Amino acid sequence: MRLAVLPGDGIGPEIADATVRVLRCVSDLYGLSIDIVVLPIGLEALAEYGTTFPDVSRDGAISADGIVLGPLSTYEYPLPQKGGINASAELRSSLNLFANIRPSRCRASLPAKSQGMDLIIVRENTEGFYAARSMFAGGGEFMPTPDLAIAVRKISSEASEAVARISFEIARSRRRRLTIIHKANVLRLSDGLFLKSVQAVGQLYPDVETETILVDAMAALLVRDASRFDVVLTTNMFGDVLSNEAAELAGGLGLAPSLNVGERHAVAQASHGSAPELAGLDRANPTALILSAGRLLVWLGNKHHDPRFSGAAEMIERGIDLLLQNTATRTPDVAGRCGTRAFTDHLIDALTARREIHAFG
Repeated sequence: MRLAVLPGDGIGPEIADATVRVLRCVSDLYGLSIDIVVLPIGLEALAEYGTTFPDVSRDGAISADGIVLGPLSTYEYPLPQKGGINASAELRSSLNLFANIRPSRCRASLPAKSQGMDLIIVRENTEGFYAARSMFAGGGEFMPTPDLAIAVRKISSEASEAVARISFEIARSRRRRLTIIHKANVLRLSDGLFLKSVQAVGQLYPDVETETILVDAMAALLVRDASRFDVVLTTNMFGDVLSNEAAELAGGLGLAPSLNVGERHAVAQASHGSAPELAGLDRANPTALILSAGRLLVWLGNKHHDPRFSGAAEMIERGIDLLLQNTATRTPDVAGRCGTRAFTDHLIDALTARREIHAFG
């Protein structure tokens, strides 16, 4: 099994290195035979190759069984014609990664702002208001005059149905409840089409209970009682905002994993940014990217019908839960005293110890 790792910018190389170490650890412990290749990307690649996403990295990622992508400092990139390619957007588009899956759950050991949360937000990942996802060519934003800016939103029944199917399947594997988030009372055509398409797919899943909630009401309900939700499905921008809200309520973006999924490819990618102010300080929390890689292992295990991958991912999740119980093994963003490298050392020790206990009773 070959995984391509694209470290990214800012804290990306540090948390990507931590993730690679953990993946190699569980590969050895569970006999997964994972081959990891680290490929150049971002500002360092720009200096060497003249582009933030060179062909060697693009080809290596696409040919791999799975991809781990670190955070990118895209705001610092030059224009695309000068080499500033957003690899995240490029992979979503070229690999048709139509679903972005973002779990959020509270942990008893952390001071979460919402108790009892255990949900997954699934956002449509290839359309919506974001400019790079709304046009085949050209930008989805344009300025007819210097004081007027216009954004185009794209919603299709095809993409809506695709993300609906994977959402209902996830709900079926959990508590069988799906909440559809929309603003069809105002965006009657675009959100209306999304809602209609999702509800049509829902007819094929009579065992999954569904409800619809307006996006502004959902923002309030997450604060009031996030524990009532299981799987939440929405459009791109709404899902981006709500998933960040849920992550913060659960303890912070440093703990927030994310997986971009298509029919044949998946990209593990933390929900947070590159935090360049923390780069090189050994203070970054690698949890989100490590958990994202764990989600990638589950996807690979399901795809190849190999439960060892899901077992390894579960052990990663339990190991992180164990470390988060103690401030001595937590990173500073969650009131801890542990650096990035030390946190990873502790996690590898915990994984090794738990595997030995499991193996030898």
